[in-house]
Amino acid sequence: MKSILVLGGTGTTGRRIARRLSADNLPVRTASRTGGDVCFDRDDPTTWGPALDGAGAMYLLEPALRPGADRHRIPRLVSEAVAAGVTRLVLLSAYGVGEADDGHPLKSAEQAVCGSGVDWTILQPDWFAQNFSESFWLPGVRSGTLAAPTGDGRTPFVDAEDIAAVAAAALTEDRHRGRSYRLTGPAALSFGEALDVIAAATGRTLRHLDVPAAAFADRLTGEGVPAAAAELLTGLLVDVREGRGATVSDGVQQALGRPPRSFEQFVDEAAAAGRWA
Repeated sequence: MKSILVLGGTGTTGRRIARRLSADNLPVRTASRTGGDVCFDRDDPTTWGPALDGAGAMYLLEPALRPGADRHRIPRLVSEAVAAGVTRLVLLSAYGVGEADDGHPLKSAEQAVCGSGVDWTILQPDWFAQNFSESFWLPGVRSGTLAAPTGDGRTPFVDAEDIAAVAAAALTEDRHRGRSYRLTGPAALSFGEALDVIAAATGRTLRHLDVPAAAFADRLTGEGVPAAAAELLTGLLVDVREGRGATVSDGVQQALGRPPRSFEQFVDEAAAAGRWA
């Protein structure tokens, strides 16, 4: 039986997908620059062939906040994967990519996957709930004040466990062929409301500080974030302020036959695991 290759296998979604596949005793290999079962570097095509060897299905993604990423990279990878015998592709994209211009790396990735000639599924999630516990916003939560230019804008944060569950299903079940799923949580929350949920679970005092977009971007660059990445993240957060992407989707229900996990479920489990201790 051919293996399932999970790119970004040590990351937020990849490690959760690999864990689910392993629990079902499926042959899964994680690929990463460091720490995976096999070395894979998106920027070094010489690592692609060894990683793809023996793979029949592949989960692939373009790392977040990589402005200026080569829009031809994933199309080249898709071509090499199909030539190597991969017959199923699951792409982690993002909500709103369909409205992006043709030069956007994720739009090029979606087009390449859809035109690959093999089975494919595209996942288009909203903001990850885990950004509060593992990523961008964890330092702010730990400090007690999360500054972001989002105002009272709401977004339906999606649990990475749901993304992983949908991805694992798409990698192993025929019924997801040719499907695109927009993945969200069951309710849209503002940053302030999300912090209230975390505060209630942890007993801490937390607040959201709305800041001007320019000041937020300047702070990021002052902390060493490349200017292009700071501009990209700031723009995405301004989209939240303006209500773009606030609509709840039934993508998780469509894919899994159950409702998505709530933000409260995510928070209770993260708090119990000591994420904000």
